[in-house]
Amino acid sequence: MARLTIHDVAREAGVSVATVDRVLNKRSGVRQQTVERVESTVSRLNYQPDRLAARLARAREYRLAFVLPASHTAFLDQLNSQLRDVTKRQEADRVHIQVQETDVFAGTALAETLRNLDDQYDGVAVVALDHPLVREAIDNLENRGTKVVTLVSDLPSSRRGHYVGIDNAAAGRTAASLLGRFIGERKGAVGVIIGSLSLRDHVERRYGFEQVLRDEYPNLTWLPVEESRDDFKKVEAIASQMIDNNPNLIGLYNTGAGNRGIISMLEGSGRADDIVFIAHELTPLTRQALSVGTVDAVINQDTGHEVRSAVRVLLSLIDDTNVMDDQERIRIDIYLRDNLP
Repeated sequence: MARLTIHDVAREAGVSVATVDRVLNKRSGVRQQTVERVESTVSRLNYQPDRLAARLARAREYRLAFVLPASHTAFLDQLNSQLRDVTKRQEADRVHIQVQETDVFAGTALAETLRNLDDQYDGVAVVALDHPLVREAIDNLENRGTKVVTLVSDLPSSRRGHYVGIDNAAAGRTAASLLGRFIGERKGAVGVIIGSLSLRDHVERRYGFEQVLRDEYPNLTWLPVEESRDDFKKVEAIASQMIDNNPNLIGLYNTGAGNRGIISMLEGSGRADDIVFIAHELTPLTRQALSVGTVDAVINQDTGHEVRSAVRVLLSLIDDTNVMDDQERIRIDIYLRDNLP
């Protein structure tokens, strides 16, 4: 069956192609009755605009910047790998992507990187830190006409155009539910290790986790939260100290990276069987640990979907076209050793 075109919609609605284009892109100058007739036709025909064809017809070049953490965790390596693949494919469509690496754990460093982006960029995707200077830098980019989306970690108080990532509070609640169900009726303590107290994704995961633990699992208490900055050696030291100082420790949850440290500590101490460990991100390391039972469950986000979505959303914002929310919703994936892909 031939793909529907904007000409088909115009013919069915009895209007010009220019009118259909104005309605689709929410531009003014069209009577409400005509708007309703065009929208009804679009819905009836299930017409999906060919955004790529429209961009190519305008013969425009697009330049995007991805501002990512300079640290190279397994998750970020996956994100960068997906971004390299997308970059190669987008070149043919006149979309040019460059990566800027910086210390996203430091607000001053991240803000400076954003401020120093020159005006050649039409759009920026950034792993955001909840910091006043970062918020100001994002707002300044938007004020000068550069579209911004936050990636993986959000900053909703800024003027960013869209957030691309999972619902992190829901991810934290999911982690707590899994941990509580695995532990069952046993009483004991749970340790929470957080990558950053300023990255919103980590903070929201902690909030959701503690919310469920407090409300639904009175048999469990949690130890003071420890910050690791996603350094696996620091993660290992924190987890080791938790075990040494708390003989009743029966659960661990890591909101960020550095899982290698916990896995090493659990397997070396012989406590892997009696301590329930919930981790984030399915990597070769967590996959192996999940298969042998050191990790009990992994909360995952699809890095490929996130990168592709960030590019699509930026292009939509730049072109002032509608973002397809259903397509851009990033799911929370839950992996046990029984359903590894």
